[in-house]
Amino acid sequence: MSENKLKFKVHSVRTQSSPYSKEDKEESTLETIHYLLVNLRDLPAGISLEVNPRKPKMSTNVGRSLEAAVIEPETDFYINNRGIVISAKAFSFNSANSTVTVDLGNQKDEADAELYGILDGGHTYTAILKKRAAIPPGLDKYVRVEVITNVQNIARLSDARNTSMQVSDIALFNLDEKFEDVRAAIQDQPYADRVAYKDNDSQDIHVSFFLRLLFAFDIIRYPDDASAPVQSFSGKAHVFKCYSEDYQTPFYKSLTPHLPTLTALYDRIELEIPQRYKEYKMAMGGQKPNFGNVRGIERLAKEIPTMLFGNPTEYQISSGYIYPIFGAFRCLLQFDPATGQVSWLFDPLELWKEVGTSLVQNTFETFRNPQLAGKDKQLWLSNYRIVETQSLRKLLGTTIHGIK
Repeated sequence: MSENKLKFKVHSVRTQSSPYSKEDKEESTLETIHYLLVNLRDLPAGISLEVNPRKPKMSTNVGRSLEAAVIEPETDFYINNRGIVISAKAFSFNSANSTVTVDLGNQKDEADAELYGILDGGHTYTAILKKRAAIPPGLDKYVRVEVITNVQNIARLSDARNTSMQVSDIALFNLDEKFEDVRAAIQDQPYADRVAYKDNDSQDIHVSFFLRLLFAFDIIRYPDDASAPVQSFSGKAHVFKCYSEDYQTPFYKSLTPHLPTLTALYDRIELEIPQRYKEYKMAMGGQKPNFGNVRGIERLAKEIPTMLFGNPTEYQISSGYIYPIFGAFRCLLQFDPATGQVSWLFDPLELWKEVGTSLVQNTFETFRNPQLAGKDKQLWLSNYRIVETQSLRKLLGTTIHGIK
């Protein structure tokens, strides 16, 4: 077994391709599910748990029950247990020796670490590794393992598969009144009463959305065009982990009050992408460009309000297109460690007016798949450089004007 590839024996494999494969030209980007039945003794150690939104706590009643189930002399573990779900970069099966190879990418790379690994069943996996040596000799016990490749939205899948959590980490964070800075920042905004801070709240905007916006502008972790906060789109668990560690730092204390600006920018981008798309297509000689035919875009029969400010729009746009554009304006943010304050080099809403069409062109000319766009580091960086170049031009123009 190499550092990033797991090779192990299986009892059986069943593969289910995407039902959309025949109607989609980009078959390689569609999810494929592989259902495995694995002997507990053959399950490899070292599978990453970073994708899982909660770390296993084996001291709980659930943890102790799972450990007991591993070693009890019954053979129905694979029936009674929900199993393990793994997000993988690639999967292969060798029928000659009944072994599979599961590629988890480069786990030393932050982006891969947040995309590939166990996203559900972490307690089951931990219990098996801890107790399988005590399984009675001669007894074979099995666990169901579901390996999914080409996961298009890891945060959505992780949320869906972890619905059995008693209380989420975010809800516990709220219980300790640690979202007060976020509450204070948005209290006068029109969406303030629609934010959910607790599990099962009926409000339609989860507080994690605002954490992702803040993370996209984390210039301490991502100070330049050498790296990008891609996880603001693809790694909600990672975003919360970082926020919970840093929310009391001077940078986040100063950045959080700027949430009204960040939400206004996000809403403006969401609202104006269709028009900017048409502008660049027309400039290239296109005749009546049909934005509604782009993958990840849905043209609606009647107008709906944008998520935050309720501006009317006739398009539903995947956030995979919005985040790489939104995050590009990170280059306008400045932080002074001496004063502990953040400030804007230029108003991001004004810069959007100037470079919005270029950003939309770069995004849609690079990808017509929103999930690939949202996760692509190079797209994020190239958009960043578009905004950065424009800001440098403005600075140069200001300087020359001042000399004159």
